[in-house]
Amino acid sequence: MSTISAAMTHDHRRCDEIFAAAENEAANGDWEVAATQFGAFHAAMEHHFKMEEEVLFPAFEEATGMAMGPTEVMRGEHAQMRDLFQEMAESVKTRDQDRYLGLSDTLLVVMQQHNAKEEQMLYQMSDQVLGGQASELLDRMGAID
Repeated sequence: MSTISAAMTHDHRRCDEIFAAAENEAANGDWEVAATQFGAFHAAMEHHFKMEEEVLFPAFEEATGMAMGPTEVMRGEHAQMRDLFQEMAESVKTRDQDRYLGLSDTLLVVMQQHNAKEEQMLYQMSDQVLGGQASELLDRMGAID
């Protein structure tokens, strides 16, 4: 059986790879491929956020009674990243390389800090308090479109 930490960290790495591919294409000025890669990255991130916001965070909050703790901080960071996704999508449409790459640098820093908090704290805590439900929760997260 996989742990919540292992599954969610693996999904972070999958998103990171797509992010890097989109950034490389934008840096090379291949906007058609960059647009496709950015669309795939944005979809992967929204899927990851939905798994957390619709399944993992509510289960964690119910098990711990902490509704305004680390999950609330993560939701706020998701909103911050969603704002950056919108700005990046606009820069892809206008093929503004400097803007895209600048936003990409900002997003990379935000994602690295966010992912570190989740991987080093929240997912570990989730494994501790939700370990007995891990298989069911992972199935529910996997069923999200």
